[in-house]
Amino acid sequence: MSLKPQDVHRHNRASWNRATEAHLRHELDTPGFFSRGGSTLFEEELELLGALEGKRLVHLQCNSGKDTVSLAAAGAQVLGVDLSDTAVAAGQRLSASTGIAAEFQESEVVEFLNTTDRRFELAFSSYGAVSWLPDVQAWARGLARVLEPGGAFVLVEFHPFATQMEPTGDGLTQDDLRFCYPMDTPEAELQSGVHDYVASSGEGLLPMGRAADVPAFENDKPCVCFDHSLGTLLQALLEAGLVLEVFREYPWSSGFAVFPFLEEGADRRWRFPEGTHPFPLMFGLRARRPA
Repeated sequence: MSLKPQDVHRHNRASWNRATEAHLRHELDTPGFFSRGGSTLFEEELELLGALEGKRLVHLQCNSGKDTVSLAAAGAQVLGVDLSDTAVAAGQRLSASTGIAAEFQESEVVEFLNTTDRRFELAFSSYGAVSWLPDVQAWARGLARVLEPGGAFVLVEFHPFATQMEPTGDGLTQDDLRFCYPMDTPEAELQSGVHDYVASSGEGLLPMGRAADVPAFENDKPCVCFDHSLGTLLQALLEAGLVLEVFREYPWSSGFAVFPFLEEGADRRWRFPEGTHPFPLMFGLRARRPA
């Protein structure tokens, strides 16, 4: 039976609260990392965002706030928004402990976009954000609503081609991949809880350093996520009145090991091994509200 939107949000908040606690256990001295000038942002995001100094920016689905604080350190006036109250509290603590000013607000993303009185020059989301949207059309309309005329939305996200697959067997080669998820999720169903993907992603997600001997984590709180095709996503943005300025595809994954056989580089990106056939693991876009 398909779940109602309020049930989807309730389950996902509980699952993300539990997962966020687990993810934070892996970090070493995150405040010190930022106080020394560190940043968790990748060049892909910064290139699409452009100049940040003084820009009013909303970071949607901001997780525990490390990218939000990085954006603030780069000069933006940032509001981070997330469904998880545990994640929002972590972001607030990080901002306070580093002295890098960033605001945080707990809210489901579409509810925020449809109700806030604030307007922004930039909106930003990244890495696993779209899969938590039951209705991408409502999301896109909300983005158009909160952007000032001439404002832009930037998204860097895992590619739907890659997220339709999963490894079989030991998952240690590209040949172990199979397509197992639909292009567009037909209805909301409970799935296993948000896992500890930080544990399996090497140093890519932890430029501040990794804690040793962190116990294994099993999330007993189920969640609900959604598959959206690239066509569905882009069409929603266009129908909302946004103009697509830039679209890029990347044959690597920033920070997160999408598949077990990828190899981590010194630049915190995961790439296909030599001799295999790369395909897009991420995409990035910038869409603008006409002035």
